[in-house]
Amino acid sequence: MATPNSAPATSNISVRRGEPLVRIEHVDKHFGDLHVLKDINTVVNRGEVVVVIGPSGSGKSTLCRAINRLETIDSGSISIDGVPLPEEGRALAELRADVGMVFQSFNLFAHKTVLENVTLGPIKVRRVSKKDAEAKALALLDRVGVANQAHKMPNQLSGGQQQRVAIARSLAMDPKLILMDEPTSALDPEMINEVLDVMVGLAQDGMTMIVVTHEMGFARKAADRVLFMADGAIVEEAVPEKFFTAPESTRAKDFLSKILAH
Repeated sequence: MATPNSAPATSNISVRRGEPLVRIEHVDKHFGDLHVLKDINTVVNRGEVVVVIGPSGSGKSTLCRAINRLETIDSGSISIDGVPLPEEGRALAELRADVGMVFQSFNLFAHKTVLENVTLGPIKVRRVSKKDAEAKALALLDRVGVANQAHKMPNQLSGGQQQRVAIARSLAMDPKLILMDEPTSALDPEMINEVLDVMVGLAQDGMTMIVVTHEMGFARKAADRVLFMADGAIVEEAVPEKFFTAPESTRAKDFLSKILAH
């Protein structure tokens, strides 16, 4: 029986911080004969950082992309801030404006300067004046440590700098939620920490984030909850301390023994 402080029975976790922002209920997804998401149920609360980990091919990125409908689902439901995910059109565009997305490949506009990349969304979608958008963009670029790159083109920046610009671009829209899909996997090792430091700062500031990553150090440091996936299913959910020191499932124990041994 649910208590006033618990999530619905369809969720695997208790509501701990803020109200539920993202609800995922009985979500299934196939790519042809491949069943990539299997009856996914979880809740992400306002101000919570959920880190999704698991072996390659476990459905992590598909789940992340389904939350703003870059991937469609076969059945089940996803809602953000109480609103079911729209299928298409203006309603979907409006929802995506509230959900920041940071990809592993940066996805910056190559023909626009760093500043133009960050101001484009606020000017075009939020109808912010160019002056105000630029002032906010410069403040955000300063926050992520690349304000001195504002007038350069993306190809003049390192991968780590480009990814920090991508994060600033997401923040410029004042999103309710930021999705990050392997944000450091395309970076050289020495650039990973500069991006992780920015992500840790966002977590400490209370930004709601769902982060798919292989960076176990980030999961331990910044996550409120770790969601472990394997073979398209959520196998285990726990706070980082419990997950990393006393995983319950054989699948998680096996995964961690391989990851943490290196």
